[in-house]
Amino acid sequence: MCGIVGVISKSPVNQLIYDALLLLQHRGQDAAGIVTMEGTKCFMHKARGMVRDVFRTRNMRALPGRVGLGQVRYPTAGNAYSEEEAQPFYVNAPFGIVLVHNGNLTNAHALKEELFAIDRRHINTDSDTEVLINVLAHELELVARDLPLTADEVFKAVAAVHRRIRGSYAVIALIAGHGLLAFRDPYGIRPLCLGEGDREVMLASETVAIEGTGHKAMRDVAPGEAIFVDLEGRVHARQCAEHPRHHPCMFEYVYLARPDSVIDGISVYQARLNLGETLAQRVINTLPPSEIDVVIPIPESSRPSAMQLAQKIGRPYREGFVKNRYVGRTFIMPGQAVRKKSVRQKLNAIGVEFRGRNVLLVDDSIVRGTTSKEIVQMAREAGAKKVYMASAAPPVRFPNVYGIDMPTREELIAHGRTIEEIRQFIGADALVYQDVDAMKRVVRALNPKLDGFEASCFDGQYITGDIRREDFDALENQRRQQPEEDEDATGSRLALQGTQDRT
Repeated sequence: MCGIVGVISKSPVNQLIYDALLLLQHRGQDAAGIVTMEGTKCFMHKARGMVRDVFRTRNMRALPGRVGLGQVRYPTAGNAYSEEEAQPFYVNAPFGIVLVHNGNLTNAHALKEELFAIDRRHINTDSDTEVLINVLAHELELVARDLPLTADEVFKAVAAVHRRIRGSYAVIALIAGHGLLAFRDPYGIRPLCLGEGDREVMLASETVAIEGTGHKAMRDVAPGEAIFVDLEGRVHARQCAEHPRHHPCMFEYVYLARPDSVIDGISVYQARLNLGETLAQRVINTLPPSEIDVVIPIPESSRPSAMQLAQKIGRPYREGFVKNRYVGRTFIMPGQAVRKKSVRQKLNAIGVEFRGRNVLLVDDSIVRGTTSKEIVQMAREAGAKKVYMASAAPPVRFPNVYGIDMPTREELIAHGRTIEEIRQFIGADALVYQDVDAMKRVVRALNPKLDGFEASCFDGQYITGDIRREDFDALENQRRQQPEEDEDATGSRLALQGTQDRT
């Protein structure tokens, strides 16, 4: 997953893009980049690290112009440790194009071969974003007749891009001397929204980046739709996909997005409250609420679900863990021993909330299970008599291929295991999972116009229809071949990570 933003303004945009990226920092902490444009000249700075570390005063001064875009990266394809694969990406022909991308192309390897053999374009990295920008550049070159490039020509190129690429993609690109282009995959898997202000037109992954910078969120970019904003700030929009359908990623509502965002007409916060309410019914059906003394969330994104669950079952809600915000995710750490150590550094139990009590711990999801196991043990060490665990998401049984860094099948705790086997592994006295159908029902109730959800990590349904078993094998082999960092390098990497959890 990544966070992207693009702006056309009547004033310099470097500070505005920087501020928007800070609001999207939760979507990626491995690298950050900003590009601005003055006339037809591009100015770019990108590097590994968080936004506040990548951009210093001297870097900001070197980013003039009233048009620009930015990205925060959390890699799910390519080389996670390569400076070269930080975004934005740039190609100089035709026109000069700079692009940022959130998602994952499932046919990137085939496209890479096609670009070289047929389009005569060379790909220099393992990044699917470089593949995407070259496909777009080639299609723009085919439709461009005379200068200036027209909106109709841009939309024809995007339609051709839709026909060639597969997977999930939300894209913002600058076309030198012409304007800002944004488009979204025909299923609307990854989010993208449009906002406006007195002096700007803005596109971003989440409404929080638009509203948090003083602008008004206007609407979501529709699945398959392209939006072209010319240099005068005029907005042109057209549906460019042949058969668009609306299936946003369910994991955005479960975990990825900030709770103060609205994605595809659904309040992320309200979605999590609804998940807590339906999870409460699952808890009631599993064990009597009278056996629960207190409901405790595992920070941060499980809080709304835990609060609603506690209210529904009539038990007290308490904060039982204090989080160290200066230690990063355990989700991406290479070694289990290092991950275990990191959990203790990140969370500390408040003994008075556990001592002598039966506690129900609520998490947003359980992926590997190693963090959950460690947290259950922490609760016991803090004096809990019994420790129950509830997950606001269903069991994560399948890898994700659409831009979320899910582990390989054998690393997923729920893959090939029963609920009882998972309970025994994490050491809980009881384990309650969200129901898949109930999850879809209560979130979709907030926007009945949706066709459905991309929920493949829960239900194994890959909506693009092009995923085979061989693709999983290839992705897992690629993941296994990624170099592991040693513990010192991991410590340096952690210093650059964000504030959300991943179990």
